[in-house]
Amino acid sequence: MRHNVRGRKLNRTASHRKALMSNLSAQLFEHKQIVTTLPKAKETRKFAERMITLGKKGDLNSLRQALKFLKHKKTVFTLFNDIAPNYKKRAGGYTRILKLGLRKGDAAEKAMLQLVEYDDSSEVPAKLKTKAEPEKEVKTEEIKEKKPKAKKASPKAEKAETAEKAEK
Repeated sequence: MRHNVRGRKLNRTASHRKALMSNLSAQLFEHKQIVTTLPKAKETRKFAERMITLGKKGDLNSLRQALKFLKHKKTVFTLFNDIAPNYKKRAGGYTRILKLGLRKGDAAEKAMLQLVEYDDSSEVPAKLKTKAEPEKEVKTEEIKEKKPKAKKASPKAEKAETAEKAEK
């Protein structure tokens, strides 16, 4: 029995699981959203929120702890300088998980993990948008106004035409 045992094993060794969480968290901070399976997203959320909390503290020890976990210096500095200051007034809940349905190959449930403050409507998949944008209608007048381009004559035909003009 797994009484009071936290976290998901995700069918991986401890070192593989740690590397996976580190890489998924780094990609989340780099791209502001990632698409993965639902269990991985739920597990990654814990680590990502912990890293944002370290970024909010902003002291040297927090920076060292974040570098120890994430391993990507550029991503850690992005986290501390750009992402964490946006959450200064927020007490928690820096990420959200949106379910995307089943994956075609193995029917695994997919989910999108994204940072709350960075939701851009253009990045959200079409089936998750609540308001449908009206499609641009093409007017038939615009189509009629366009004239077809004249076909370019072949080099042999051009020589024949110039020869005819020269004879006249």
